[in-house]
Amino acid sequence: MKYNSNLEPAEMSYFRLNLLSYLRDSHPDKANDLSFIAGRGDMAAEAYSDAIKNGLNHIQAAEIANEILFRGLHFSPLNTIVEILWNEFFDEVSPGIAQEKAKELMPECQAVFAKYNLNDDFAETTEYQSLYTELVGTILILLEDELQ
Repeated sequence: MKYNSNLEPAEMSYFRLNLLSYLRDSHPDKANDLSFIAGRGDMAAEAYSDAIKNGLNHIQAAEIANEILFRGLHFSPLNTIVEILWNEFFDEVSPGIAQEKAKELMPECQAVFAKYNLNDDFAETTEYQSLYTELVGTILILLEDELQ
């Protein structure tokens, strides 16, 4: 099955749109990578189609497609910063603006994230607490610098 290669949102497949929406919320740095979105979306659509042809039901086929669609994207540095703002800095940053504040802080936190091997299961590792603690310190310094 050949999919439309047009990357205008109105022309995007369900899988491409689903991925684009997720990237905008959790990995905004990847949301403009149209070839990634197209490739991953098309692979997911093909996997879904193959699963249906092989007798799986729609729920099972969607699970297979979603595994492909979101592989390597389950851990979100941006969402980690949002969580830290909610948990540790709720007096300084209201929950309503935490997402935008996290986007502002993200470039300054990249060096911290670069020290760790981030993967889909990273939040379940013992290293996650070290990352979390280091990010709290970094964000504290950044927020204090903003106030001065």
